[in-house]
Amino acid sequence: MKVERIDLYAHFNIKRPEGGAGYLNTYVLDSIYEKRIRPAMLVIAGGGYRYVSDREKEPIALKYLEQGYNAFTLEYSVAPVTFPASLIEACMSMIYIRENAEELQIDKDHIAAIGFSAGGHLLGSLSTMYNINEVVSVLGKERAELARPDASVFSYPVITAFDHPHIGSFINLTGGKEEMYESLCIEKRINKSSPPAFIWTTVNDNAVPSENTIDLAIAYKKAGVPFELHMFEDGLHGLAVCTMETGYEQKCVQEWIKLSINWLSARGFVVVDDPSVPK
Repeated sequence: MKVERIDLYAHFNIKRPEGGAGYLNTYVLDSIYEKRIRPAMLVIAGGGYRYVSDREKEPIALKYLEQGYNAFTLEYSVAPVTFPASLIEACMSMIYIRENAEELQIDKDHIAAIGFSAGGHLLGSLSTMYNINEVVSVLGKERAELARPDASVFSYPVITAFDHPHIGSFINLTGGKEEMYESLCIEKRINKSSPPAFIWTTVNDNAVPSENTIDLAIAYKKAGVPFELHMFEDGLHGLAVCTMETGYEQKCVQEWIKLSINWLSARGFVVVDDPSVPK
């Protein structure tokens, strides 16, 4: 397996914000078959935009590796670095994967992203704000268009700054600038161009109210964009793969992994043999 740590700012020749991160970790499977082409998954962990949770990075990547995906985890900038740094880093990650798809034996049209908690908010931003001025001014219009995920997997996501927010995430993301909150509410950003979504949470999430997930699903429904929603009855926040190794064991909720893979498979996220490569 090819495991590397890519400095995104160096790769794109962009100045890193002071105190910023912006590193992409690769988990690219070795292939004895030259013609084997794989889907890819970008993993965006949570942490309230205060830190990046380890339990929602590599353990998630490994689950998708088991299904034949090539996987990537993002180390993005957190407080005191503020918006739009983390969004630009997520966009750079998607662009890197897509622009290097042939070398990495990845299907450039089947690159998904998954986000957890505040990482779910960053995923929502990536899915809906990849072409805003703040991104285009740094990466260019053509490159910015490459950043849109082909599918989005939201895991107990932070979505809204109002009514039932995880307000700490918005404070950390904006430096406490309340005038920015509304424009960063993901439920207000979903439109007919948004990627299809798989969405899951637990009803009694003790940190990010499950109403965030409901708001997101309603926004997808109103926009007419395909989505699948799963709300499990019981489970604390931050379950990741729902084992003791990642914090808490919740066997019934572990089903989200298989359900997401089945949903993605139905959308063509499968390992295939490239017909253009001779046998």
